[in-house]
Amino acid sequence: MPARTHEISKLTNRYQTTVPRGVRKQLELGKGDQLRYCIEPDGRVYIEPVRAQERDPALDAFLAFIEADINAHPERLQALDGALRERLAALVGDDPVDLDAPLSPDDE
Repeated sequence: MPARTHEISKLTNRYQTTVPRGVRKQLELGKGDQLRYCIEPDGRVYIEPVRAQERDPALDAFLAFIEADINAHPERLQALDGALRERLAALVGDDPVDLDAPLSPDDE
């Protein structure tokens, strides 16, 4: 088992820091990459790179199918009519819906 190594960095007045070279190398980080900070209940913090999510082949195939159908038959596209809007509103009741809000941990 390799020996544990330690790297140190310093916070600036604006709480910024440089990721030490050894950490950048270990995590294979480049300029513009993102970091995720994982905070454990015991207070320990782990840093990991944010990688492009794995693609879902089923979703990719479905979206390709939809795209091909829209391209082949653009005349089938219809605006959202009032009746459908009312049916959708009935599903959520008076609960406000923000489509841009992140999902709660229970919904992910």
